[in-house]
Amino acid sequence: MSAIPQPQLQPAPTPTPANETLARQADDPRRARSFTIIGATSKGKTFRPSDWSDRLCGVMSSFGSQRKMRYSPFVRPGCWISGEKCVFVDARLYELEPLAYNFLMHFARDNDLKVDFEVGAAEL
Repeated sequence: MSAIPQPQLQPAPTPTPANETLARQADDPRRARSFTIIGATSKGKTFRPSDWSDRLCGVMSSFGSQRKMRYSPFVRPGCWISGEKCVFVDARLYELEPLAYNFLMHFARDNDLKVDFEVGAAEL
């Protein structure tokens, strides 16, 4: 045996894929929540183009067997209380397609849009 201590080799942590679904607990503040993207920037300017909400929901839509476009039941356009166009996003989208949910969150952040999160029963 050598008098010089040998370093213990630690196993390398396995890399996690970027698109792996995260298990989130009910009391986790980072859990997926329903939210609304409002068509106004944080400075109060109206977001353009005027049909942005329809275009964004069109990205998440599908074509049915009758060759008609159908909006996703989890992402739909609407009108906010103060009159701005908006997009309602259901938290269940995260369970089905986390990348789509994150895409919508990043769209709002990248365009400096206001986001209103739904308040859950645990938060009241």
